[in-house]
Amino acid sequence: MDEIEVFTGNFTQQEPISEAGIAAALAVLQSGRLHRYNVAPGEMGETAALEVDFATYTGAAYCLAVASGGYAMGCALRALGVAPGDRVLTNAFTLAPVPGAIAALGAEPVFVEVTEDLVIDLDDLADKATSAGAKVLLLSHMRGHVCDMDRLMDIAEGAGLKVIEDCAHTMGAAWCGVPSGRHGVVGCYSTQTYKHMNSGEGGLLISDDPVVMAKMILLSGSYMLYDRHRAAPPPEVFEGLKYHTPNVSGRMDNLRAAILRPQIAELPQKITRWNALYRALEAGLSATPGLRIIPRPQEEAFVGSSFQFLLPDWTEPRILSLMARCAARGVELKWFGAEEPVAFTSRHESWRYVPAQLLPRTDRILAGLLDLRLPLTFSEVDAATIARILDQEIRRA
Repeated sequence: MDEIEVFTGNFTQQEPISEAGIAAALAVLQSGRLHRYNVAPGEMGETAALEVDFATYTGAAYCLAVASGGYAMGCALRALGVAPGDRVLTNAFTLAPVPGAIAALGAEPVFVEVTEDLVIDLDDLADKATSAGAKVLLLSHMRGHVCDMDRLMDIAEGAGLKVIEDCAHTMGAAWCGVPSGRHGVVGCYSTQTYKHMNSGEGGLLISDDPVVMAKMILLSGSYMLYDRHRAAPPPEVFEGLKYHTPNVSGRMDNLRAAILRPQIAELPQKITRWNALYRALEAGLSATPGLRIIPRPQEEAFVGSSFQFLLPDWTEPRILSLMARCAARGVELKWFGAEEPVAFTSRHESWRYVPAQLLPRTDRILAGLLDLRLPLTFSEVDAATIARILDQEIRRA
């Protein structure tokens, strides 16, 4: 009898921080100046420098570093004037921090259906953009899938919708050459450990709108030290805002910024490696019966740091059996179809702080949606092994 192949890699093990990041972090620790505004005379500070570097990387006029990706979304919503009772459109397929950021302001998330390509349903968006009474769309590029951003922006502009992009899974991605985060009024990014840059927790905001960025800087807890920001509007923009914008402190510190700055230059090479893993897994599953691979449009430059596939019309017992058999062979699958939330895979019925909504197309898709991470500690050989195990177990089912 042939020995059963088992994968021994760790789906949550990230690469170590580079020597450049470690050295920069040590310099901050040795200085004792961790707070972003606690800098020596004439010194920019790591957080301000990170904002300059990330604005340059994305091509944005302004950038703000904050405590988390969730804080970034909440800050952007506040800066665009979202108030208690307002309705805000967002994807039905997303992670809990997205509707959470809306609900935390006392606003109401209105979910837009998802397509089988795991992007927002633009036909449903076109309908709800004019019928839901919302003025803002918080668009989640969920699990790294970018929709037709040209059509989305046409819909938004026609309906008078302001767009905030949640780019937690698309740092370094693009649509038709335009970086993710550069279509809407604000782009929000996460630097949590499992994202494309790793500082444990952290977030970044970009915008070309000087008033919106000035509000976000004041909201983040700049006090009257906004003139120390370098990737920011000029001081006069703050003059009409500083007495009317509450301090909702969520600053990034110099230690995390020091860890992050070298990672910007490392991103292109990391994206190449992630996409090689993604394509190896995709190739290994291309002939698996009953499995639907998510197509990637030519217009989309994606970052394959995770992989999703659909098992349409599979029953819950069948999926749970598959997950158990794969887990026994070292392959950790996450399922978005479970009735009870598990880890990060909660779905709209679990968010009971949101009014219940009928989303039959999304429910059908999530019922067969499986997901796995592709950390850069994996090799292309590892990705091929994972694909073989998945293929074998799906055929067995």
